[in-house]
Amino acid sequence: MSNHVTHEQQAQALGRELVAFVAPLLMELDKQLDKRLVRTFATSLQAIITLRHSVYGLLLSELGGYILTPDKAPAGTKRLSNLLRSTKWGHEAIEAYLWAKAERRIEALEAQGKTVLVAWDESVWEKPGSPAAEDLGLVRSAQADRLVRSRVGNFKTTGGRAIVVPGMQWLTLLVLGFKGAPLVAGMQWWTTQGKHATRRRSEMGDWLWRCAQAWGQRVLHIWDRGFAGHRWLQHALELDVRFLVRWRSGYHLVDAKGRRPAWHISRGKRSLDHRLIWDSRRRCWRKTGIFYTCVSLPDHEMPLWLVVSRPGKGRKPWYLLTNVPIISLDDAWQLVFAYARRWQVEMTYRYAKTELAMQSPRLWSWHNRLKLLFMVTLVYDFLLSLLNSDFNALRQWLLRHWCHRTGKRYRSAAIPLYRLRSALSRLWLAFPSSPLPSWENLG
Repeated sequence: MSNHVTHEQQAQALGRELVAFVAPLLMELDKQLDKRLVRTFATSLQAIITLRHSVYGLLLSELGGYILTPDKAPAGTKRLSNLLRSTKWGHEAIEAYLWAKAERRIEALEAQGKTVLVAWDESVWEKPGSPAAEDLGLVRSAQADRLVRSRVGNFKTTGGRAIVVPGMQWLTLLVLGFKGAPLVAGMQWWTTQGKHATRRRSEMGDWLWRCAQAWGQRVLHIWDRGFAGHRWLQHALELDVRFLVRWRSGYHLVDAKGRRPAWHISRGKRSLDHRLIWDSRRRCWRKTGIFYTCVSLPDHEMPLWLVVSRPGKGRKPWYLLTNVPIISLDDAWQLVFAYARRWQVEMTYRYAKTELAMQSPRLWSWHNRLKLLFMVTLVYDFLLSLLNSDFNALRQWLLRHWCHRTGKRYRSAAIPLYRLRSALSRLWLAFPSSPLPSWENLG
């Protein structure tokens, strides 16, 4: 068989893999929508993967040329617009599908006897150039904060004032273990203005209640410092969920000597153990010390444990607060490693904003905007699924033939997600593969 035929067959096989990944969702949408709209849904997912542009990646006029062909771009744009404007379906269908997949992942990890982690994080969806879009609130610009922060050779010049732009609040939940690719359990966007306005406390509380009802103590929730606070932890304790939160060093806790800041509790205490820990972010080994003690909240008597991870000179320690009982040093180290896994959700935001261009849509309608964003979330979950060991051979073939790179850094990359999407895009551009025949067979 010639090389040309092999590549074309692989392109078709990957198109079928994409359809198989979303097949249960397509079946559900087929009950609500005209079959032509379901076909457009499947084709649009492939078009989102194929079109790579951080500024125009989700413009309907651009996607139209990939849904059909460039000379028929207006017709492709019309098809996608009809899909998004249809009132017979909502983003809740994709949200329910992602949640069901997360529950199956949790069951699989439990069957293997592994600890299940649920990583939470917040960000903002920024649209500084679109103040007329429906129900955009005001958000603190994370991009502006990154651009003006102090670095070697320059300094912050904004006087500490926050830069506020139109946008939406953004929450992400990932289900993951100590190893392997994560899986998106849910994403949520909300606003503080307009008829769809809501409050952060309400949105967070609803998600925590939903997790508590579905998973109880089967999972360990991982929260960053943005969730540190007495009121949030009291709510978590009332719902009886297991949690690990990075506590702010100046926030008060109660130990045997009374109420005092977290940093004061561990001050002068020798580390109980040391280990060499690989820092995957900075790619170096660090001699890390650990200390833990029993504490409680000032207005709650339930015992908690404060774990202090000391990564060495020049690095700030982690103050981790948990309601998981610590019996041995191994238990404490496991919590430190669990919190380190939370970095996966930070990588999710970076990938979504840069590679998937999730801040590029120019949709005025609130509901249409959410539908497109959830479709991109589905694409991201599909790309993550290709990192599983079942696709090792296919992934290596893709990277070798369609996104070849030289250099030690690329050869040693553990999760080449950016290259993987680039390879898929180039393969489908060279050998267009429509998922429509696969969907016809499913129907």
